[in-house]
Amino acid sequence: MAQSRALRVLIATDTYPPDVNGAGYFTHRLAEGLADRGHRVHVVCPSDEGDPYVRRNGRVMEHRLRSAPIPLQTDMRAAVPLGMGGHIARLVQRLDPDVLHSQSHFTLSRTAMRRGRTAGIPVVLTNHFMPDNLYAHARIPEAMRTAVGDLAWRDMVRVAGEADHVTTPTPRAAALLREKGFAGEVEPISCGIDLERFHPRPAERSALREGFGLPDRETVVFVGRLDEEKRIDDTIRALALVSRERDVQLALAGLGRCEARLRALAAAEGVADRVFFLGFVPDDELPLVYAAADVFAIASVAELQSIATLEAMSTGLPVVVADAMALPHLVEEGRNGFLFPPGEPRLLADRLLTVLGSERSRAAMGEASRELAARHDHHRSLERFEEVYRGLLPAAPRPAYLERLAA
Repeated sequence: MAQSRALRVLIATDTYPPDVNGAGYFTHRLAEGLADRGHRVHVVCPSDEGDPYVRRNGRVMEHRLRSAPIPLQTDMRAAVPLGMGGHIARLVQRLDPDVLHSQSHFTLSRTAMRRGRTAGIPVVLTNHFMPDNLYAHARIPEAMRTAVGDLAWRDMVRVAGEADHVTTPTPRAAALLREKGFAGEVEPISCGIDLERFHPRPAERSALREGFGLPDRETVVFVGRLDEEKRIDDTIRALALVSRERDVQLALAGLGRCEARLRALAAAEGVADRVFFLGFVPDDELPLVYAAADVFAIASVAELQSIATLEAMSTGLPVVVADAMALPHLVEEGRNGFLFPPGEPRLLADRLLTVLGSERSRAAMGEASRELAARHDHHRSLERFEEVYRGLLPAAPRPAYLERLAA
């Protein structure tokens, strides 16, 4: 009976929508997915408004803590440390969760982990962290990045050691954590992809391009932050080479601090009229961006999984990705796309030309992408997290009166 009852899950995260990043999106989907499966889900995260508040968002209860803007970043806020520990301790005591699932080792998440452990609550930690994703935001000089990265990894490993179970999105991300000194077990659990939301719709491609203000021609797409670590400049340089042989354009969906520089680069490369900045695309329209394209390209070297690449694959797009970090796990060379050496726009251009060269081959690659994406069905990921949670529960069920109080 204890194995079939609904679980009470408290998710702690330092980033959550409306923040725009992979970790925030994953956490949101995890919370909603668990709630849809009948579990009682609460999320504690920074307030997007500054002042604290509590609200029910669908089936998920959000506990937003007082926050302040993060220096040098205009699109994210951090929870204010003053009073945070007491607030989270009271929340843990009142909710009495079966498990606390932390999404990072940053201030709010680590505070929740420690308050959970003090209360005897099992703690799961999922690591989405790579220092490379923070260097540009924090204005870390190039010469200091190695030293700062080493310190950041040591801090992360120390916090991870306090969890009862540690997960990462991919085997490569798990290996990286072990390489950085984590001695415990690390389980790869995919972030997952909603195969129903992101699905092929080739008959709509021309109409969707028109809807996004794109000319009806071959389209390379990238979805994500327009920031330094994504190396979108390589993709623009590759487009300039590809456009010498094919009538092709690049659609960039997302915002970021590099947008002005990327616009200038497109002009310098002579492809300003072929690079389209779509800006922020609402979540309900995001599947349409992929469906408007012919191929997805990403030059980033700091991906622990790349949800965007999975979304593109689920939509039935061939993918051309940098041979770096976890991206190679998503490509079967020549079957659903190609890898290219990071920082080599000429080779990226060659791979794009190969994909675009034959419509028949491109369609076959798209079908293979969809097939490979099915391995990452988010229902599988949710089921595995449920199994992890239940495996951490005490052998004896809680008394009935506690169950009634928790309800």
